[in-house]
Parts: sequence; structure tokens; C-alpha cells
Amino acid sequence: MKFDAVYYEPDSLNYTLGEKLREEFKNLPWIEIENHNSIKEMREKPNAEFGHMKRNLIIGTRKTHKYVENQKVSDYLVPYTSSGCTAMCLYCYLVCNYNKCAYLRVFVNREQMLDRLIRRSLKSESPLTFEIGSNSDLVLENTITDNLLYTIPRFAEEGRGKLTFPTKFDMVEPLLALEHKGKVIFRMSVNPQPIIRRIELGTSSLKQRIDAVNKMCEAGYPCGLLIAPVILVEGWKEMYTELLEELNESLSGSMKKQMFLEIILMTYSYIHRAINGDAFPQAPQLYDKELMTGRGRGRYCYRPEIRAEAEEFLRAEIKRVLGDVPILYIS
Repeated sequence: MKFDAVYYEPDSLNYTLGEKLREEFKNLPWIEIENHNSIKEMREKPNAEFGHMKRNLIIGTRKTHKYVENQKVSDYLVPYTSSGCTAMCLYCYLVCNYNKCAYLRVFVNREQMLDRLIRRSLKSESPLTFEIGSNSDLVLENTITDNLLYTIPRFAEEGRGKLTFPTKFDMVEPLLALEHKGKVIFRMSVNPQPIIRRIELGTSSLKQRIDAVNKMCEAGYPCGLLIAPVILVEGWKEMYTELLEELNESLSGSMKKQMFLEIILMTYSYIHRAINGDAFPQAPQLYDKELMTGRGRGRYCYRPEIRAEAEEFLRAEIKRVLGDVPILYIS
């Protein structure tokens, strides 16, 4: 991973991971900050600098650890070892929370976070599933921190229930030989390659993602796919049919036998429109006033009748191409 500079909270250097990162990136400028949540220099940059801002690494400690109930693929969304990302997906939901400051922040107090998670897993009367990747892409982050190499074997040994995280990246080789005991659900996000190329900037290709999830399945991880977000651009039906056909052709037999699907239609916002217009003026326009309606707090989603049509189409095509693969939800 190539960065231009490191912004850091001084206390982060008191942790083992902080020391490791200090040595790893010792040749970069290190800029001291009071709080990773409030970097004045970053907040004052124009939207056009969004891509350049993503080339900075922010290092700090996570202070808030509130678990949020979730009734989809997990029981709880868990704040974990990072937030933000170096990729530049034009619809990124993290932009809604962090605006143009959706750069990668790494939190070095991983021992504290995993201790807490394991204690919570053991207190429950029944096994729980914890989503640890809702604020970042942990496969990407792992290339910098090795946090999954720390988390997966330790939870497998000490925790109860399961962990899960999604990714748009293919760098899974370090995870394949880990002792996971089937306690980690790996979920790969997929989209048609034209959408990946033009809209999911800086992420792995569809072929790389398929190869990666096949490897994780072969390594014994429970695996699923997110078709997310479904973006209703011109020719979307043809593109998503081609995606399903490529999945049918390229996924391994064992993956197709045990996988599940999650399907999420795109939510967009006025913040995305402002940043994308300045930072990526040649990028596709994702807002469509004919198809979208307001969803509160400056966000847009597809109109109910449009969503219903898309859901009907996707369910029919999935059934036709992939058979009776379980669809956990369409949202």
C-alpha cells in the first residue's frame, strides 16, 4: 500500500501495532494530530481533493465500542479495527457518515476490542454472529495491519459464535491457512465488471473476487456473496444477467453448493453528488431523478415500484441461472 503521509495520535505509538506501523512507514512524513475524528487540515480541503486525501493513513485508537443490533446476516454490527477505505467507490455509504474524510483510519487497540468481543460472545445464552467489517474493508486493511491474522485464530480458539465481514478485494492468501474452526463467515461483494471498472474505483476485478471466494471456500470458510449495490444504470438487466452467468460458470462446485446471497439496491446522497462532481467529473452520473426518491437526511433510493421491478427480475434470473441458492434478503 502506498501512502503520502501518516497522521497519528501520539498515544497510538504505545501499542504494539502502533510501533509496527511506525517502523513500517518510517520513511513517510508523520504528522501529529489530537483526534482521528477531527483533522482540521482534512476538513478544510475542497471536494476535488477527495482522491488525494485517500492517500493518507490515519492511525489512532478506537474510543467508542457500541454494538448495534442487526437482523440481516449478523446479530450485531461491531466497531472494529478500522473505518474508511483507500478505494473510491462512487456510492460508498461511508461518505454519508464521514463526508470527504472517508479515508482509511486504523485503530491500534485491537487487543482491547477483541477482548471485549470475546467476552460478549461468551455471555450470550445462544451463539451470536458479529459483523466486524461494516465500517471498512478488513481484507484491504489486513494488508497493512495483519489484523485478520490476529483476530481469526484467536476468536476461533476463545470465542463463541461467529464473525463475519464482506470485502471487495482478493488479497486472501494470508487467511487460507489460518485456524478458523468454521467460525468466520467470508462474504464477497460482486458486481458486473463494467460497474466495477467505472464505479468501484480501486477495487479488485470480478475475476479476482471470484477466484478469492473460491479459495476461501476451499479453505473451509463458510462463504456467501453480496450482489451489492445493484445500480440501475442503462443496460443494467443485461449486465446483471451476465454477472450471474459468470458466477455460475466460474464459482467452484463446493462454493455454489453452500453459498448464500445478499442483495442490496444502491442508496445515494447529495454528499456523493457534490464530491463526485468535483473529484470525478468524468465519472458516470448515478443520480437519476426519474428512478429515485428522497429517503431522508439528503439520501436517495429507487422508487418503490422501481425496486419491486428490480427485485422481481433479480429473483427470477437468480433462479434461472443459479437455481435454488438461498437469498437472505433484498434491501
